[in-house]
Order: sequence, then structure tokens, then C-alpha cells
Amino acid sequence: MSVDAPARTLNVALVGNPNTGKSTLFNALSGIRQKTGNYPGVTVEKKHGAFTHNGQKVELIDLPGTYSLAPRSPDEMVTVDVLLGRQAQEAKPNAVLVIVDASNLERNLYIVSQVKELGLPTVVALNMGDIAQDKGISVDVAKLEQRLGVPVVATLAHRRGGLDQLRDTIVSLLDRESVPVESPFPEEFCDKVGQLHTKLQQHDPQATRYLAERLLLDTSGYLEQELTSGGQELHSWIVESRNQLAELGQPVPAIEAISRYQWVQGVLDGIVTREATRKVTWSDRIDRILTNRIGGSLFFIFIMTLMFQAVFSDLVAGNLMEYIEGFFEIIGGFVDASLADGALKSLLIDGVIAGVGGVLVFLPQICILFFFIAILEDCGYLSRAAYLMDRLFSKIGLSGKSFIPLLSSFACAIPGIMAARVIENRRDRLITILVAPLMSCSARMPVYVLLTAAFIPDETYGGVLSLHTLVMLSMYLLGIVAAVGVAFVLRRTILPGETPPFVMELPSYKFPSITGVLLVMVEKGWAFVKRAGTLIFAMTVIVWALSYFPRNEEAVTAPFADEIAQLETQREEANKEQAAQIDERLAEINNQIDGQLLRSSFLGMAGHWIEPVVKPLGWDWKIGSAAIASFPAREVIISTMGVLYNLGGDEDEESAPLRDTIKGAKWEGTDRNVFNVPVALSIMVFFALCAQCAATLAVIKRETNSWGWPIFTFVYMTVLAYVGALITYQVSAAIMLG
Repeated sequence: MSVDAPARTLNVALVGNPNTGKSTLFNALSGIRQKTGNYPGVTVEKKHGAFTHNGQKVELIDLPGTYSLAPRSPDEMVTVDVLLGRQAQEAKPNAVLVIVDASNLERNLYIVSQVKELGLPTVVALNMGDIAQDKGISVDVAKLEQRLGVPVVATLAHRRGGLDQLRDTIVSLLDRESVPVESPFPEEFCDKVGQLHTKLQQHDPQATRYLAERLLLDTSGYLEQELTSGGQELHSWIVESRNQLAELGQPVPAIEAISRYQWVQGVLDGIVTREATRKVTWSDRIDRILTNRIGGSLFFIFIMTLMFQAVFSDLVAGNLMEYIEGFFEIIGGFVDASLADGALKSLLIDGVIAGVGGVLVFLPQICILFFFIAILEDCGYLSRAAYLMDRLFSKIGLSGKSFIPLLSSFACAIPGIMAARVIENRRDRLITILVAPLMSCSARMPVYVLLTAAFIPDETYGGVLSLHTLVMLSMYLLGIVAAVGVAFVLRRTILPGETPPFVMELPSYKFPSITGVLLVMVEKGWAFVKRAGTLIFAMTVIVWALSYFPRNEEAVTAPFADEIAQLETQREEANKEQAAQIDERLAEINNQIDGQLLRSSFLGMAGHWIEPVVKPLGWDWKIGSAAIASFPAREVIISTMGVLYNLGGDEDEESAPLRDTIKGAKWEGTDRNVFNVPVALSIMVFFALCAQCAATLAVIKRETNSWGWPIFTFVYMTVLAYVGALITYQVSAAIMLG
């Protein structure tokens, strides 16, 4: 009896330059069968997909777009490690699919020459042939395949063209053996690589010749620090070898660019033909407007307005958010009616349902934002927007690519931080992530609205500009100014380095792939639910526990027991109007009981403990308690203040009773008002600068794969908020109160 061997899975890594349609091709091949994550310790997104063709299962690994396989940072090292099978928890690829832009083969074949040296079966997808044709460029595919020595398949990824042939070719790689590759480097250089490879294997038997080559070429020292354990002796040998190569006219690292581009030139000789006169494409015509300082800026403002109008408008996001809120209100009402009062009911309504609902309510904004970003990126406009903004951002040490993430953070820092993935430079990406939470997100709005309406005089200047508007605007500007300052300091301290020159390829415009755009939107939305939902849910439950325990309900209720019993008896015989008055009084009593329970809870006790710390800000223990409760999610402060001031937890920023109550709040044992204009400004400044969002910190952790950066963000923003609030209160009190 024969037993069939299990089918062998083919693992294929996708490699290519940015803007070659690599992600579009990945989506077209794998469809919805995708999984995303991060490689441990770096900010590189791990993206897997799969398809089955002719009974053969193929696993795809979409590696980040790169112009070269020369690792000079942890992020770039991941790509090389995956290809060499050195990445933990990642199967070594059996083959490589290199995607190249048919309209720019001179540059794209550079990475092909590096991939061939890895010794893995390789197929080249010659993509974007339609754009090459528009530019008057034609490629002899058969000759190109012959000279490269690997299969070449012409594809149009955005139109799903050539996919069947590409799948056939990928599956056929399973039966192909890797063939020796002729190095493009001179003989003397190859000899040195061979010697270094031998020395490396004395310390690490798994070291490959490719890594030895990279080690000799990497004069930055990064790879030597990552790979070698040969110590000073090996370092001296490498330095001496580079000197000897330089004397032979083969300076390192310039020898690589010289050798590889000579190889590319030889491969393409007679294969690529161009029309004598360069054609003016429709991309060129559009760029005359969209990259123009005036025309491009006007269009940029228009497209950003359109995008954020969709994100914030009631017509799209607002209505969807209301449906989600309504859904959770129905669930909460069902639980409220089904369970008896007690800890379980409170946990489910105030902890579980409030926590999950508080996260999912932002999902429509997240999906709409990434829908627009995916379209703008896929059609080629995002590169133009970054180009336009680079002049402004370079003044604070960032590049134009930071603009979209920071702009997105005005809606919510979470999608803004996730959008920072478009920034290739690790330092720029980290700085952008670290300052993104300083942008005033929509969750800060309730605090601004409540305190501005309650304490800022309702005055208008020139009959148009109100003082309320100026205060609200100043809070938004405060976040921007703080972000500029923090980015400036970070660039000159813990994340030093020159502002990188803004080098970005402006890809040709093309119609976006609707399937690809929808896949990105669904993928990002699901990632948001998974990434943000877990921690904020847990933190909400923790805050609930802190505000619920210890709980001596009997002792707190006892002073009101007689009155409650009397009111309930009266209600049985009351008419409609009297019943309404009795219900109102019962609600007041319940709110007083809830307030007393919160005051005697761990959260209330914590508020008393930190009162000496917050007193210089003009705050009493109740404000301190509300601030503590709002650290997981800043919008919690409104409902917490409602409970603390005996108005119940259903108050919002529009609540007139809450405004009136906090206006009349007194310092305990005195007739001195707690709230005034300096205190209101102090609270607003604190909330404008503080990192009160567990979901944001969780996403920073996910994006950086380190707890260090979210802890750093929390610490610096909290210190900044405290100092800002302290200065605001002390200065404004000195001016206004004398």
C-alpha cells in the first residue's frame, strides 16, 4: 500500500521597489486570505497571504518596498533576515517574486541582481507595462528572461492582467533548483568576500556568503555590529581589506553601485527601446497643476477638506457612529432590565459594554480615513502631497511624509500613528508617532466645550470673532506648537540625525484598484479593533473596579433610607405631575448616593491622596479624581465629574446642570469657589497635552514593538501637561485674580 506524501507548501517572498504595484499584486494574488502583524522588535509590518493553484498551496510574504537589500537599520535588516531564513517565527522562503516597474528597469533591476545572489529560485513580474507604453518604452520580454536567467512574466496588477501565467510560473518554481549566479563584482572583490565568508563561518557556521559580501560593503558599521562576534581582529581585517580594494581602484561601498549598474546596463542593452522624442503623458500634464506651488496647494486643501469632511460629517461617519452607540445602548438597556442591581450588572454596563462600545464607536472614522488614504496612495497622489508639505516640515526636522499621519491625528491619534507606516526613515517615523498624540483629537472636544461654555466670557470681537472660538482654537494650536517643539528636541537629543533629504519617487497616476482599496480599509479597521480594543477594554474594567470598590452601599444609603421609603409610598398615590416630581427627587438622591460611593472608592481616595500635587494647578480632589479616571480615555472625565458632583454619570458637555454645579462648587470647609477662568484654562491645557488614551499607547506599543516608547510618550506628555497647566494657572491667576 502506498501512502501519498503531503503536498509541500511553497513559501514565496515578494520583493520590489516602492511604487511598483507590489502591494496591488500581493492583494490580487492572495485576495482576502491575508494576515498582518509586526516583526518583533521593529516597526516593519508583517503581511502574509496565500492562494492555491492547480492543487499547490502557495504562502506569500509581502516584504516592505525597498530599493536595495543593503541593511543599514533594524527595519531593513528584517527583509534580509527573512530572505536568508534568519528571522525567527518565519519560514525561509523557497522562492522570491521580484516586482519591477517596466517603465524604469534601469533602477529596478538593481535589486534583482541582489536577489539573484541569494541563490533562491526567482521569478520577475514585469509590472506596469501600460505606463511604459504611454511613455513610449517597449521591452523585449523574451530576451530579458534569457539574459536574467529567471522566468519573467508581464503583469498589469491593477487590472489583474497576467495573473494566471504568473501563478503557473510561481508553482513551477517548486521543481526548480537554484543555479550558480555570476557575481557582478570584480574578481579581487569576490576573493575578499570568499576569505571573509570563511572567517565568519569560524564563528557562525550558518553565516552565508551573501552576508559576508554585505559585511564588507557596509561601511556604516551597522551590519558588523549586528552579525560578527570576531571582535577587533575581524574588524581590523575588514578595514584592511577595504583599504586594499581602494588601492586597486575598487573603493567600498561605491564598487557595488558601479558593478551592479554595469550589470544592469549589459542586461538591458538592446532590450529596451524608447521613442526618439519623450512622450508627454497625462501624468505629466496633471503634475503641472498638482505639484505647482499655488495650484497644487489649492488642490491639496480641497482634497484634505473633502477627506476630513467625510471623516467628521454626520452624513457618513456621524450616522454610523450613532448606530454603533445606539446598538450598545440597546445592549446596555437589555442588561439593565435583565439583571438585579449589583456588582455584576455594574461591571457589564459600566465596564464591559462601555469599554467595547467606547472603542468601536471610532471604527467608522478609522475605515473612512483609511479608505481615502488608500485611494490617494494607490492613485499616486499621496507622494505629491508629501512633496508639497516637505518644505514646511523640513524646518522642524521632519519630512513631508509626516504630514498625513499628523493630520489624521486630529480625528484620532490611533489611525494617525498607524498611517506613519508610510514613512520609510525610522527616525522620522518614530518622531511622528511620538508627537502624533499631541494633536487635539475629537475626544478632547467635550472638555473644551464644557469649560469654555461655563467659564470663558461670551464676548465677540468685531462682531464676528468670539472669545469662545479663540480659546478653542488656541487649544488646537497649543498641540501643534508643542508637537513642533517636541519634534525639534527629539531630533537633537535621543533621536539625532540630519533631516534626510526628501527623495521620493513620483509614480505615474493610475486608477486605484477598488479591490485593493477595500482590502486595505477592512484590514486597517480590523487591526484597529484588535489592537485598540483589547487594552482599552481591560483599562475600562480596571477603572470601573477602582471606582466601584470598596463599596459599603448600606452605610451610604442609610441616611436616605427613610426619605426613599416615604417617596416611594407617596408615588403610589401620586398623579402624573406629582410622580414626575418624586422621580426627580429620587434621581437626586441616587446621584448623591453614587457620588458618595465614588468618593469612598479607591478612585476617590486616590483623588484625596494626589490633592497636594494638583493643588498648585488650582484643582481640588474631585478634579484630581476625574483626571485619574480619564487616563485610559480622556472623554471619561465628563461622566466622572457628573458623578462626583452628584448629577449622575449621564451628563455630557452640553449639560447645563453640570455647568451650573461646577460653577458653584466650593473648596471643602470654605465658601471659596473651586472653578474660575484660571482653573478652567489649567484643565484645558492639561487635557490638550496629556497622554490620556490607553488605546493610543497600546497602538504605539504595537507599532514600535516596544513598551519603552509608549512609556516614554506617557511620561513626557504627562510632565509637559503638568508643567503647562501649572504655568497657565499661576500666570493667569496672577493676572486675573491679583
